[in-house]
Amino acid sequence: MKVSELPYRRVTLEEVSAVAEDVIPRVKNAKSADEILKAREDYLRMLLEYVTNASLASMRYTINTVDEFYVKENEYYDEIGPSVANYGVAWAAALLDSPFRPELEKALSPVLFASMENERRSMSPEIIEDMVEENKIVREYSDMMAAMEFVFRGETLPRAMLMKYAKDPDRETRRECYEVLGRGLEAHKAELDDIFDRLVKVRDRMAKKMGYVNFIELGYYRMNRLCYDQEKVRVFRENVLRDIVPVVARLRTANARRLGIDEYKFYDDGVIMPGGDPKPAGKEEIFAAAKEMYHAMSKEAGDFIDLMLENDAFDVDSRKNKWGGGYCTEFAKYKQPFILANFNGTAGDVDVVTHEAGHAFNAYLIADNRFALELGCGGMETAETHSMSMEFFAWPYMEKFFGGDAARYKFMHALESFSFIPYGTMVDAFQHIVYERPELTPDERDAEWLKLEKQFRPHISFEGMPYLEKGTRWQYQMHIYESPFYYIDYCLAQTAAFHFLLASLADYDDAFARYIRLSKQGGEKVWTDLLAEAGFPSPFTPGSLSELAERVEALLEKIRV
Repeated sequence: MKVSELPYRRVTLEEVSAVAEDVIPRVKNAKSADEILKAREDYLRMLLEYVTNASLASMRYTINTVDEFYVKENEYYDEIGPSVANYGVAWAAALLDSPFRPELEKALSPVLFASMENERRSMSPEIIEDMVEENKIVREYSDMMAAMEFVFRGETLPRAMLMKYAKDPDRETRRECYEVLGRGLEAHKAELDDIFDRLVKVRDRMAKKMGYVNFIELGYYRMNRLCYDQEKVRVFRENVLRDIVPVVARLRTANARRLGIDEYKFYDDGVIMPGGDPKPAGKEEIFAAAKEMYHAMSKEAGDFIDLMLENDAFDVDSRKNKWGGGYCTEFAKYKQPFILANFNGTAGDVDVVTHEAGHAFNAYLIADNRFALELGCGGMETAETHSMSMEFFAWPYMEKFFGGDAARYKFMHALESFSFIPYGTMVDAFQHIVYERPELTPDERDAEWLKLEKQFRPHISFEGMPYLEKGTRWQYQMHIYESPFYYIDYCLAQTAAFHFLLASLADYDDAFARYIRLSKQGGEKVWTDLLAEAGFPSPFTPGSLSELAERVEALLEKIRV
């Protein structure tokens, strides 16, 4: 069935509560583990309806943020979401505290119970009103960013379309693009600062109501971290600073010189190749190439892309009032993934049918897993491992997208991906600072961002760039507002993806088989165990990124064009 034809209905709080208030007492009063497992079937049946319809409402809101019906539906789920989550915690607590827990863990999974422990630690009836407020503020930010327009050389553009000029081979065009971006953001400075300030304060308030020192600990529980904590992430950041930042700075500076750039400005960061980055053909050609690629990879991959294309499960045209980012979601009841993006004519368009489709392929592979509804694919670091690795498994097929520019794309893609790790790690460091010190003023937050820029991207200068030189680049990184502590998952996953790339260059079939095995296990194993099974080291061990950095630098020197 076409995604546009999938039936939607509002699943009400009353419907959720009726089921929850039936099954939770049944668990508490159960005389056997079997009784609890039967109650679980009823609970999951309701949950399937809820998550499917909430996801449909969200998707249809993002494709048109002024659609009155879905604006209201999305607002409804934002309002009831915290109460539904509270029922979820009560459900989890009933299982966690059951005298039959040992039998249940054996019948189900210790990972599922560890996830439920995190769920209990992340929610309390005391913070329901605060969660509703947080959702409203996030939506305020999303709506503002979706509606924001920029006038560039007489043309009025949404930010996604403006940013195609950030990769223009002409340096003056890039500079002008960022000037327009900076001035446009500056016009909304008061709103951007106010929205973020309110988000920081409501999140800090929630954490303190639950007995945490600050939002960081609560944020980690909300992200359902099962195999690493703040200390391990701190070690990872140190590994990045020590072993990856110097290599990236060296590579990007040398590359800038090849482009004839002596003073590396922020507006130079989007272009890597002399003459401009390789560009793919149009939308139809990209999807035709993607279909050929996935069919060549494996039968499962071919069946997956056929499902996506036959059901119109991509929305990639940039337009006014469409949400400005990109994502993959799924409608669990119908076992249907969906991808939203904003094509702008750059190589990033191809990443949609590799990166986002990597997420979608995983959703397709685990649709029938025992814990797909409760655990999904696992943590977000696992989800991003699926997507970022698929970007690299697509390398042998890049001629289909870029023709004779395939080699240039591979060099650009590898260097951009490696360069991302310091940036993404900097985003994480910034969020730790912000939530450790919620009293910071907007100007103080900007100053902290600038300090981090000098640490993590010492080769880049913001001097002379309107607004952005004040340390405000973070304000259009939507994850910082919308999904606190998510961004480090991209960085962790990127290290795993590079391991898969290096393995694929040695033995593609073996590496792809390991990738499929990792992907199919969904949330049934934690990320570090999946890495070990794939034969890769944990990035949380001090010094563990040193060899990877050396091997990636050598690869980039080898494939440089």
